[in-house]
Amino acid sequence: MKKDYLISILVFFVTGLLIFIVTRDFFLTFAGNIPLLAGFVKFFVLATIGDFIGLRIKNGEWGKPNYLLIKAIVWGLIGVVIVLMFGIFSSGVEHLQSENILPFEGSTFAFALFTSILMNFTFAPTMMAFHRITDTYLNLKVTNKNTNLKDAVDEIKWNQFFSFIVLKTIPLFWIPAHTITFLLPSEYRIIFAAVLGILLGLILGLFKNK
Repeated sequence: MKKDYLISILVFFVTGLLIFIVTRDFFLTFAGNIPLLAGFVKFFVLATIGDFIGLRIKNGEWGKPNYLLIKAIVWGLIGVVIVLMFGIFSSGVEHLQSENILPFEGSTFAFALFTSILMNFTFAPTMMAFHRITDTYLNLKVTNKNTNLKDAVDEIKWNQFFSFIVLKTIPLFWIPAHTITFLLPSEYRIIFAAVLGILLGLILGLFKNK
């Protein structure tokens, strides 16, 4: 069964790689000219793929997530915010280094590491909690149309959220992953983040299913 899961994930990555090769120039131009819209499209499509993979792992077969379009729109809006945060945190770290508040000005690695640490320990938990609440809310709506946001908040096992998402995935995966992101030229960061979008959907889907 695990082999089947790995094959399924591999198929998505190979497909994404082929799409990137074919559309690379168009995507770079699109992302450069309209970055916020590109961020929306990136997460609308790719993070939703992560949801499909998470559902596949949970049920053992392919299926369509409930409220698929609404969830995809939520991912798209998260993508817009992530594009903004990339700009805010990278510019902020450059300013802090220029003011000697952070050390190693001129070091590409230090810049990438500081940006990743600050972004992941401040913005990332808020973003992940927001997605968990909206996702739980929509899932509860399937069986109870009268579900409200309070029901969704109460449904979430926050102890597991913080022990797994915040204390494990952020230091062990997201900080190293986004350090690599900020080592890349700025025009490639959004493309690399698109790949991380799939992994983000997958990891949150796995956490939800546990």
